[in-house]
Amino acid sequence: MEQVNGALSDLVILDLTRVVAGPFCTSMLGDMGARIIKIENPRGGDDSRAYGPYVNGESAYFAMHNRSKEGVTLNLKAPEGKQMFLEMVKKADVVVENYRPGVMDRLGLGYEVLREVNDQIIYAAVSGYGCYGRYSQRPGYDILGQAMGGLMSVTGTDESGPVKAGNAMGDILGGLNLTIGILAAVHARPIIGHGQRVDVSLVDAVLVSLENVFTRYWYSGVVPPRAGNANPATAPYDAYQAKDGLAVIACGNQNLFEKFCLKVANHPEWLEDERFVDNVSRVANVKVLRELIEAWAIDHTVNDIVTNCLTNGVPSGPVYDVSQITRDPHIVEDREMFPVVHHPVIGDMHVNGDAIKLLETKPHVTRPAPTLGQDNEAVYGELCGLTPDQLVQYHERGII
Repeated sequence: MEQVNGALSDLVILDLTRVVAGPFCTSMLGDMGARIIKIENPRGGDDSRAYGPYVNGESAYFAMHNRSKEGVTLNLKAPEGKQMFLEMVKKADVVVENYRPGVMDRLGLGYEVLREVNDQIIYAAVSGYGCYGRYSQRPGYDILGQAMGGLMSVTGTDESGPVKAGNAMGDILGGLNLTIGILAAVHARPIIGHGQRVDVSLVDAVLVSLENVFTRYWYSGVVPPRAGNANPATAPYDAYQAKDGLAVIACGNQNLFEKFCLKVANHPEWLEDERFVDNVSRVANVKVLRELIEAWAIDHTVNDIVTNCLTNGVPSGPVYDVSQITRDPHIVEDREMFPVVHHPVIGDMHVNGDAIKLLETKPHVTRPAPTLGQDNEAVYGELCGLTPDQLVQYHERGII
């Protein structure tokens, strides 16, 4: 199960992250072959070890975000723990953390200290508001990133009010941007001759994901309203109620709308209606158009609508629930998005696969998530030169 030839197999990464944003980033890097050494507090470890669901007393939540990593415990407040960490930094390429800015500095292990030990080190951090700026010391969580980054303001309907995305989208976007930043810093290292800091804010990551929301505001002066599943820039582009569920129909241009009217819905008169004559008109009258399409769609099954649309070149697809996704052979088999990993406590478990497909150096789960302190002996023997007797003493003293 160990990866022999990954795209990042020459990198050693020390992972101090917890919960979602940081662990999501480092699990991606681990799947791509980097050696990830997850460092946890000896007293309980990563906060997410306390999050359910549990299987055989082990957190499947933690196991999902911490695959492809070795695991050690270390008390960074103890002098011996600090020294062990600095020894590992000498041999590492990247340190990743998601504490509130300033925590590592107060521990005496901030970037300025680490670069003195290893000037090639890349120090990457994700936090709620970034390591500088007037909000930098505020505590940050996913929901705050979604709220202050604008995602909640455009999600939902007029009736619902602002709605958080159904997943930890702020954390995931933060983790993705941190991954990109780390890879950019690795590439830049031979160019500039040394490592550097990578700083990612959840709010910034959410903000940039809103793409043309801000463009519409800057050039219209109108705060974008919540549009439900519709696209405020084009129509029809929405999820429509069918006989047995919701079907997405996405007409991103005039040609697609004409195909839909003539070949799918069999309503050529819609093309003659001045309210729908072009995209600008359809967006302005989107509620009326939606009512007409749903009056047609309600007499058809989702499968019939999707099949008919695709046969005639109109983009369409079902709105899946989670169980339907796990039964789609394209997603599960062809794209391998739910690989099975054998965890020493949980047993065989599904984890989310990798969205990035490198066809020469294929990302894959290299190992299950570690139990707490699982690799103390191997890692500290190799990187810090500690003997088994020393490790026993350090364990008894709460250093590891």
